[in-house]
Amino acid sequence: MVASIIQVSDLRKTFQMGTTSVHALDGVNLSIEEGSLTVIMGPSGSGKSTLLYLLGGLDRPSSGKICVDNQFIESMDENELAIFRRKTVGFIFQSFNLITNMTAAQNVEFPMRFARQGRKQRQSIAFDLLERVGLGDRKSHRPGELSGGQQQRVAIARALVNDPKIIFADEPTGNLDTHSSASIMQLLSDLHLSGRTVVVVSHDPRMAAFATHQVFILDGRIVSGEEYLRNSSIKAGSS
Repeated sequence: MVASIIQVSDLRKTFQMGTTSVHALDGVNLSIEEGSLTVIMGPSGSGKSTLLYLLGGLDRPSSGKICVDNQFIESMDENELAIFRRKTVGFIFQSFNLITNMTAAQNVEFPMRFARQGRKQRQSIAFDLLERVGLGDRKSHRPGELSGGQQQRVAIARALVNDPKIIFADEPTGNLDTHSSASIMQLLSDLHLSGRTVVVVSHDPRMAAFATHQVFILDGRIVSGEEYLRNSSIKAGSS
């Protein structure tokens, strides 16, 4: 029996907008198996990115429990969360979040500065990771000199620098063309096949072909695949 590396219980996140309370997550229960590639599907505004940020310790829940790699992160202080993020998880974002005046190699190196690794060791790891994502010949290029797909590969390399157990990807193909999207999906699949747990938030149905598990979310709630498809059909028919 495969163990769960992430377990969520009655997770809620409420945002206050003036006098109105917006329930981004409304009692989510979720278990993600270690070594899986789980795709969380949902339309814009469904709560899927909020869920990912909570799982990765980038935001705090209003209530509920979040256990990641046997650590209850909802009760951690800011220092503990920083250590958790550095040692346990890697993040890939839709907008890449690269530093524009740094080269590809320097962007990949950057998180290692907080781990107090020496410059030569940082460079060696960065160069190796850029080779692994197919950008060994672009290590001296800055983000503005790279295509969207190449920038996302740099971001993936950066997410791997501390050898995390879990990779979280928030709409990693959202800003990419069809060809670049396919190559990024394959790269995420390769990371999963190498033994990592990969959790991807997406509204791109092509990502499902790479998934070992799918989770569907609507209006802050986990729903069945049948309910999700039925809702999607209704919205398509009314547009």
